[in-house]
Amino acid sequence: MRVGLFVTCLVDLMRPSIGFAALRLLETAGCEVVVPSTQTCCGQPGYNSGDEKSARVLARKLLREFEGCDYLVLPSGSCAGMIRVHYPTLFASDPDVLESIQRLSARTYELTDFLVNVLKIEKIPGRYSGSLTYHDSCSGLRELGVQAQPRALLSKMPGVTLSEMTESTTCCGFGGTFAVKYGDISARMADKKCEHIVKSGAAAVVAGDLGCLLNIEGRLRRRGDLLTRTLHIAEVLAGENGECT
Repeated sequence: MRVGLFVTCLVDLMRPSIGFAALRLLETAGCEVVVPSTQTCCGQPGYNSGDEKSARVLARKLLREFEGCDYLVLPSGSCAGMIRVHYPTLFASDPDVLESIQRLSARTYELTDFLVNVLKIEKIPGRYSGSLTYHDSCSGLRELGVQAQPRALLSKMPGVTLSEMTESTTCCGFGGTFAVKYGDISARMADKKCEHIVKSGAAAVVAGDLGCLLNIEGRLRRRGDLLTRTLHIAEVLAGENGECT
């Protein structure tokens, strides 16, 4: 099985360990993984800001880079949602490209969804010992239905104690450009999320989108919480989190 791994620009620039963790998970499951060195952005920031022209340029580039793969997998529900849900809309009036885009969208998966529903993995390569709470990122949850999948994978790790927070499906306040346009509202939403995380009693909060994790971590630290860890689900599953044995 030839799997294209789109690491996302945020992971590449801010926490490459997530990309390497995703790579380890896919390779351990027996996939031939392709990671084009030319990959950049899926075009979501431009698309969300109304710049559909630049989004189409990036979408065409991504299509060329991954068209030879059986599947396209991303450690991000947000970027996976952009490709799977919004790319077909982006090219709805371009019949010359639409069919290729639809084929790409149909074989695009968020990482945990792919591990559970396509690869159906039973053995988790990483080890983790401690309590976790899970934040459901908006795009993965609402556009792709990713909620049970990460929890199913965590349940296969004997050392993990999952402590569900209140309102785990409520937005953390990031929302890409939303946090810039509506800073005060975003900060209040982040505060509520941090309160729920702390009350869960977990030593770490886990999510499937780095944007959410960066936003949550920033707010936790500003509130004086220097202990609660923020981990991507790929890092926990692959053991790339400082807790592996």
